[in-house]
Amino acid sequence: MVKADATTNSTATSFMNGVPELLLLRLLQAREMYGYELVQAIRDETRDAVQFGEGVVYPVLHALEKDGALKSRRKTVNGRSRVYYSLTAAGRRRLGDLTATWLKVSEAIQGVLTGARHAEAI
Repeated sequence: MVKADATTNSTATSFMNGVPELLLLRLLQAREMYGYELVQAIRDETRDAVQFGEGVVYPVLHALEKDGALKSRRKTVNGRSRVYYSLTAAGRRRLGDLTATWLKVSEAIQGVLTGARHAEAI
């Protein structure tokens, strides 16, 4: 399990750089969600293998919104006001690019781990 929050500083966390962005964009591709809902969805979708705290998720959401990959809106549900995030066209393009890169890198790493001799250049 990889568990990270804003104060975690470990090799596993360094290895996971970029993963919160990729997972958040992918989850938001399906539907709009609010921050804590995304924290829980990451845990659920990875069967607790990856756990990012709110201290990791919210800064990434804010950076993605600032970059135009996400848009947000405040919505009141059951008397609670929450900020819901959704993908923009730029966010969908970014998700496609990140996914392609991730798949290429993970395939190359898998090749090294399994002894494949020639990994495609990234």
